[in-house]
Amino acid sequence: MGFPGTWMTESESVVYRVVPKCACSSIGQIMYFSDHGRFYDGDVHDAEEGLHKWAMEASQPLIDANVLAHTSYAFTAVRNPYTRILSSFFDKICGIQRNGKRYRGNLVPLLIQKYGIEVGSPDDDFAFDQIASFRRFLLFARDTIRFRRPMEPDIHWTSMSGHISTFIHNGGRYDHIFHIEDFDKGMQVVLDHIETPVKVNLEKIPRFNESEGHGPKRAHPVEAYFDDLSKHLMWEIYKRDFQLFKYDFDNPGNKQPVGEIDLDEVHKKLGP
Repeated sequence: MGFPGTWMTESESVVYRVVPKCACSSIGQIMYFSDHGRFYDGDVHDAEEGLHKWAMEASQPLIDANVLAHTSYAFTAVRNPYTRILSSFFDKICGIQRNGKRYRGNLVPLLIQKYGIEVGSPDDDFAFDQIASFRRFLLFARDTIRFRRPMEPDIHWTSMSGHISTFIHNGGRYDHIFHIEDFDKGMQVVLDHIETPVKVNLEKIPRFNESEGHGPKRAHPVEAYFDDLSKHLMWEIYKRDFQLFKYDFDNPGNKQPVGEIDLDEVHKKLGP
């Protein structure tokens, strides 16, 4: 099985388990910069040089050996489940992707047909009922995760604990998991624990939000999208994320964590 979704700097200063929609573009660019003194020109997810990635065959034995021996500091980052699923909806379902097309080709037509979702388009300035469409998308996301239909679940809306657990199950151990709501503080902890070829000053690092600007803007506060049924579905899908990563399930409007992450608890609950 190995370590899918795992990135490592070429200098092997640090290992990172990617969790989609949790600042992975910014984290990847910081890792790239810490080795090379420059940022990757483009979306770091597309980089095929300058970073070791499990998706690249040549990197796999290096990542495998490092993680199993726990040679380097290993970390990941998490996000409030309410804002994460909303971000997935606006980016992946409503947005036009970097290649100028809809995400996953026939996915949006399928959602329009089977779930009655509207997504708008750049031509009508993305004018549609965001709340009604999002709630229908949430039902679809639940169906993919619980019943694997009408398709397999997508990495952008599967649970964070699901992503994070594969690393533990296959023999890895995290040294740090931080909330992206306090990104600089969490990332600084990582930088304080590692030696990098190039020093990183977080205050001077831009934010890399690769999903921004190619879809509609969220028109309402977070809590407006979640009625009782939506919250019920969120608990069904992301109960473990709320509990392990200390987010406020009762109040979708509170994106801040309500406690510190207990690493021992995470390893125990998500381990083999």
